[in-house]
Amino acid sequence: MPDFSPVDYAIPGFVLLVLAEMLWAWKRRPEAYEARDTLNSLAFGLGSTVAGVLLGGFALFVFLAAYEYRLFEIGWVWWAWIACFVLDDLAYYWVHRAGHRVRWFWASHVNHHSSQHYNLSTALRQSWTGAFTLGFAFKLPLVLLGFHPVMIAVVGGFNLIYQFWIHTEAIQRMPRWFEAVMNTPSHHRVHHATNPRYLDRNYAGVFIVWDRMFGTFETEDGSERIRYGIVKQLGSFNLLHSVFHEWIGMLHDIWRAPWRHKLSYLLREPGWTHDGSRETSDMIRTRWRERQEAVASRNPIAPDSEAA
Repeated sequence: MPDFSPVDYAIPGFVLLVLAEMLWAWKRRPEAYEARDTLNSLAFGLGSTVAGVLLGGFALFVFLAAYEYRLFEIGWVWWAWIACFVLDDLAYYWVHRAGHRVRWFWASHVNHHSSQHYNLSTALRQSWTGAFTLGFAFKLPLVLLGFHPVMIAVVGGFNLIYQFWIHTEAIQRMPRWFEAVMNTPSHHRVHHATNPRYLDRNYAGVFIVWDRMFGTFETEDGSERIRYGIVKQLGSFNLLHSVFHEWIGMLHDIWRAPWRHKLSYLLREPGWTHDGSRETSDMIRTRWRERQEAVASRNPIAPDSEAA
């Protein structure tokens, strides 16, 4: 639904902030940016914009058709905008969670996580195939409740604008009250991390309270260096490979799998295999926790030391 998105008007601000962060990184953290990686992120953003123009109309058509069957006449009253923004963010949480837990959706969403660098340009690394997955269906309940598709598109655009600034290492922590309610750079760094403790955590768009409510919240541990990217790194800056590698991998697995397992390669979590030859994020996290517990059992902390 790109025709009504405020994101288009925010693009000049995005560019200026990326340039400002580049200056910060040049002086404080040179490794934050890598030229080929940044160019890939910009190409992702451009391609996503084009894909939105070409394919976004289908989502708008579906939403307008569904709106004819709405349960309530909400209209354009002021409180409807607030309610729509909050409920849209809740819907975003679930579609984002599905993007990590269902391989069909991950094949598209993996694009956003494919960079091994974490900076504002990474926020522009958006999928070209998002509309193809039909993930927009997660927002259909809002339409059926009576929120107009244009209102949903506008608040969704502001949701994405909010998420831009949290893709940075330049900001460490926000005030405690803010961190308790809102998504922040610290929370979102966890989401982009490949460290076992952080895998599939902090799905929030704007309000981190959803993760706290549904058991997917993890705080950033400053003692552990974050590693960004995906579990199996791309190892290439080839744009087309970056965009389509997971679709190709998924189709390859489906083609080779026994018939009784084919659907599982589409609908189960990334990393799942019928023969256990790869690991899911849950398996990686469990193995890490067992290792941590084994280390702790071999090196128990004496009561006096713990009290100190």
